[in-house]
Amino acid sequence: MDAQRIAIAQNCLNAAHAGSMSFPDIVGSLIKAGFESYAVDYRRNTTTYVLPDGDSVTLDNLAHGAPVAAVFDGSGIAAQIKWAQANPPDYTYAAFCDNVRTLGCAGYIVSFLGRRVLYFGRTAETHTEHFPQ
Repeated sequence: MDAQRIAIAQNCLNAAHAGSMSFPDIVGSLIKAGFESYAVDYRRNTTTYVLPDGDSVTLDNLAHGAPVAAVFDGSGIAAQIKWAQANPPDYTYAAFCDNVRTLGCAGYIVSFLGRRVLYFGRTAETHTEHFPQ
């Protein structure tokens, strides 16, 4: 992967943690750069950004303290997603990550083509969230 795309992915990851870009803005930046999807892995503490030809880059996430719970709480994760979408003053991506980990979310896959996010647990249970219209 070329250095410019890696820099864009890193900037988007940093902006998510800093709260300096919204999810729609991050998605827009990644799509404009040619990315097809990305996957967050809370157990490995990484995010992998993927191009349509399969080329990818894996970046380290900022450390979070909450371990991934064994039991997947889909309704709790859905509530956290609604909190993130509302973007209230107390919202932070770091808190979102910690909260969904404690609710059994082992990671999530964002598909720009499918316009959805698939959250998954350690037992492969899932919750699918479609992009807001």
